[in-house]
Amino acid sequence: MNESTHSSPLHSILPFLAYLYILFTGATTRLRWENRPENADFIYTLWHSQLAFMLYSHRGMGISALVSKSTDGEYMARVLRKFGHNTVRGSTSRGASQSLMELIERAAAGFPVAITPDGPKGPKGKVQQGVIYLAQRTGMKILPTGVGLSRKITFNSWDNFEFPLPFGKAAIVYGDPISVSETDSIPAKAEELEQALNSLGAEALELIK
Repeated sequence: MNESTHSSPLHSILPFLAYLYILFTGATTRLRWENRPENADFIYTLWHSQLAFMLYSHRGMGISALVSKSTDGEYMARVLRKFGHNTVRGSTSRGASQSLMELIERAAAGFPVAITPDGPKGPKGKVQQGVIYLAQRTGMKILPTGVGLSRKITFNSWDNFEFPLPFGKAAIVYGDPISVSETDSIPAKAEELEQALNSLGAEALELIK
């Protein structure tokens, strides 16, 4: 359900401006894909810092994304919806049980889903185990993804969030899908995903040099 948890004039204006800006940035960016999958039936994962450009590159795919219930999360949720995605409000730590059940229902209905496994507040670059549990429960494979941007502003936030700038280059690199069986170790799979995300991020940066 695309629920709203906060509402104010700014929650209407700022997401609209962000939507227009990201559209413009995406249209003026030279984008390179690597290992792009033929279908979208995955749990998409990428680091929280790399999220912004993916809103443009994966627009219109109807991905169900996990978004924090915070005020900041409301801005992101509204931008996601403008790009043709769905939102589940919660996190892999707070409200985890309800939000994960909603994602399981979305996956069962045939929707691709997406999680930034170190979000919403970190620690940066550490996979929280909710995404592994989700894959274990649904049978969907996890698709690790790395994003590289040649022109960006890196914020002094917990995740060093990357804000894309126009007229640059971008690379999106997909790794091998990760399967999680009922007998797999969740911590071990979290470590496998963490290593894949770090490797793909480095590979994406090399492609835009």
